[in-house]
Order: sequence, then structure tokens, then C-alpha cells
Amino acid sequence: MFFCPPKGFFVFLYLIKIKTILMRFTLSSSSLNGKLQILSRAISNKSSITILDCFLFEVTGNVLTVTASDSENVMTIKIELEESDNDGAFAVTSRTILEAVKELPEQPLIFNVDTNNRSIEIIYQNGHYNLSAQNAEEYPKSRPMPDNATSITMNGGMLFDEISRSQFATAQDELHPVMNGIFFDITEECMTVVATDGHKLVRSKNLIVKDNQPASFILPKKPATLLKSVLSKSAGDVTVIFSENSAEVRYESGILSCRLIEGRYPNYASVIPTDNPNCLTVDRKGFMGALRRVIPFASESSQLIRLHLEDGNLALISEDVDFATSAKENIVCDYSGNRMDIGFKGSSLYDILSNIDSEEITMRLADPSRAGVIVPTTQPENEDVLMLIMPMLLND
Repeated sequence: MFFCPPKGFFVFLYLIKIKTILMRFTLSSSSLNGKLQILSRAISNKSSITILDCFLFEVTGNVLTVTASDSENVMTIKIELEESDNDGAFAVTSRTILEAVKELPEQPLIFNVDTNNRSIEIIYQNGHYNLSAQNAEEYPKSRPMPDNATSITMNGGMLFDEISRSQFATAQDELHPVMNGIFFDITEECMTVVATDGHKLVRSKNLIVKDNQPASFILPKKPATLLKSVLSKSAGDVTVIFSENSAEVRYESGILSCRLIEGRYPNYASVIPTDNPNCLTVDRKGFMGALRRVIPFASESSQLIRLHLEDGNLALISEDVDFATSAKENIVCDYSGNRMDIGFKGSSLYDILSNIDSEEITMRLADPSRAGVIVPTTQPENEDVLMLIMPMLLND
């Protein structure tokens, strides 16, 4: 005896199958992988909140917004979809989705998402993945910025340059947490960006960005790193909205919300000498090359490099008495001033030279006990860049 289904039974089954796929969208595998790699840097490996181990996916129309957070920093990136049926949201474990897509070559990925059963099917050219979804409603939302927040707009490439140039000089100081970030000081004349660890300092004045209402904020290192990763591939303007303890950066493809470092930044201007009479001008890459060659022969603990300056010649000298090693290299230079020997930490000096974009640098010195000022011989357009390094004691 055979069962004969009533008319419309198969249509009914088909409709049930369609209803279980509440969301369906298609996007590029390489686009998704690139964005997830950037966002993954926002996720903390030590989070006590399970949902923060996930990416939040939100589909609205033909746009997918992916969010990552460590509770203090919330980063979103928008991705254009090739196809989309139905809006919705879900969360997926970051490690699982990253492993799933990072090895795939460029191709369309089809997501079938059942938010009722919390299941995800990803279909690619030669196979498919099945993943579990998490409840999107459990994902924490960013707090809106207050109405009295300050807002400034600048070119994204400009902000990328300011962060890249300054970040290496930030400190890791538990006693002075304000020095662990990058200081942005906006006035009627310019925006000054400063970073210092007490041994080296970067001060960059941007003459384009300014505001009639002076304001300032200290950006921590992690959101600065996150911004670098997204702004390096972004064009157009970014808008920075900030209050006393939080900031929101709106860039072309998304938003970064972060907590700021609270406190008063040190008076950086007071430590920058203005009367160093001895002036050295030298090829930057040649100087860096010589440093790379002599640093390995310096004491591993101090990395002390002695600079001997006299008319037309710069000598770099290093030695490690414990291991009986030493090195010396001479560079042709343009020097006007007193004959002098001065010591600097080799790695700090190299970092400074690496973060100056100029064929030649000018170093202004006073004596072996006072800070040296290093500037690009040709300043970037509409900027005034200055770096400072404190000397080390020479054992004469």
C-alpha cells in the first residue's frame, strides 16, 4: 500500500525549507578575509565575556557590517554584498570563521543563516562549511557620543601619517599612563601630535587641521594600531568625535569607538631646546646603514653609540668591553659647530631616523649632556616635524 501525498504537499515542504533559511547573502571571499583580518586585532585573547570572542554580522540591504570588540574598543567595517535576501544579525566565533575563509582563493561565498536554529552554512566552489551562530542581541553596543563632543575632520592619509610617525615613541609606564598614548592638541593655529617615553619625543604640527575651540585627547596605542591598519587602505576624509573619556573615528568603511586615556599630558614644549648651536646635516639612509652595522658591536644592555663630530666627518663608534668587540664607521657630512663626542642609544636613534620621511636629516646639538633635536631637512607639506632624543653618559 503506497501513501499518496495530498495536492500541494511538496510545495508545503519547499516553503518550510525556504523558511529555515532566514538570511542568504553572497560576497567575495578575499574581501571578507581582508576585513576580518583587520577586525581580529580588536579582539582580546583574555576577554571574560564569551560573546566578545565573536564577530557580529549585521546585514542591511546590500551591506554587511562586521563588528569586533574587546569592550573598550569597538571596530566596525562595512562590506558591499553581491546579493542579499532579508536583513538580520548573528554572531560567529572569530577563530572559526577566520580559519574557514583565510585559505580560500578569490571566489563568491554564499551564506545561508538560520537565526532560529543558530546555524550557518557557507557554500564555496568545491564544498561547504557548517558553523554555529550566536545570539546577536547579546553583543554589547557602543554608547553614543555626548551632544557636547568635539568634532574634527581630516584626510585619512594624513591621520595615518601622524599615527605612524608618533606611535614608536609612546611609553609603557604604569606610573604615568598618559605617556602610553598619542597626544592630539588642537588649537586655532594647528593640530599638534606628540608622543614621548621620556627618552625620545616626537612632535608634529599639522597646519591644515585646526579649530576655533581648543581641545585635546590622548589616544591609546591599541586603537591607534587599529586605525593604522584600516587607514592604510582607505581614501577620503575621517571624522574624529571625542569627549573627555571616549572617541569615535568615522572612516570611509566603518567606525572605531574607543576609550581615551584620561589625565593631563606633560608640558612637552618645555623640554624641546631652542638654542642648540651645533648643526649636523647628513644623508638619512646612509646614517641608518652605518647604525645597523655598528649596533651589533655595542653593549647589549646599553646599546650605546658614540658620535664623534667634526668638520665634514661623522664617526659612529661602538664597543662591548665584556666581549672585546668594537666597530667604527665614518660618514661624510655637513657639520658646523664645535668638535664634539656625544652618546645615544643606538636603537632609539635608528627608530627616529626610520620614522622621518626625508632624504637628509638635520641634527641640532648643544653639548653631550643636553637633548639632541632631529628634523627632516625638507619638511612635509603643511607640517612641522621635530624629534628629540636624550643623550647617554659617555665613559671617558
